[in-house]
Amino acid sequence: MFKRIANLIRGFFSLFVSGLEKQNPEALLEVEKENLRRQIANYNQGLAAHGGLCEKLVSQIRRQETEERDLSAKAMANLKVGNKDTAAQYALRLQTVRRELEENRAQAKQAEQTYQELLRARDVAVKAAQTKIQSLRYAIDDMKVKKATAELTEMASGMIGQIGSSGDTLNRLHDIVEEERTKAAGRARVARDSMNMAEVEVKEAEQKALADAALAEFAAQAGIALEPSTPTAPTSAGKEAIGPAPEATKT
Repeated sequence: MFKRIANLIRGFFSLFVSGLEKQNPEALLEVEKENLRRQIANYNQGLAAHGGLCEKLVSQIRRQETEERDLSAKAMANLKVGNKDTAAQYALRLQTVRRELEENRAQAKQAEQTYQELLRARDVAVKAAQTKIQSLRYAIDDMKVKKATAELTEMASGMIGQIGSSGDTLNRLHDIVEEERTKAAGRARVARDSMNMAEVEVKEAEQKALADAALAEFAAQAGIALEPSTPTAPTSAGKEAIGPAPEATKT
């Protein structure tokens, strides 16, 4: 019984974590990138240790090569002067050094080959992981774009059926705006129809006559003769505006 309860709890936690992963793919990708960096660091540590072994073998081979040349020269020198026993000791040591030198050369060659293989394997693995990460990043961005496009398309086409959704809100907002626009247009039309355009034209004619009189008075005071303006053919609107002017002045 307790085992079944434990399995049920683990199942709930697994569903919860899976939901979080679906909602935050970028976070999951960052975690995998960090894991990759940690694995590369650990791999590089082992690779560095192997590279240190290779360098140690190379240094040992160089030292043995120097010793080989030195023992060979000493054995030859003693043999030339007749010191056979001493020359024999140098020759014996020379054999041992040459044997160890061959073994070390073989080990160094094998170690260098292994190092290059490990290095190549690391580069291939890292490149493959980086390619996969780039592909996942592109897939996540593409998923976001497609998801946003789908939501906008649903809103625009009015295919969202849930009450209070964004599509329903936009429809109600459109109705409100259209109603207010209709009311404002009606009020503007009523105000325009209520305006007495004849009185407006009369006022304009009075203002023009007063301005002409003021200009004539100013010119007379300055001693400037004004040329009479060429009368233009009065329009019907002008006749109507000029006609009732005396009456407006009497009032």
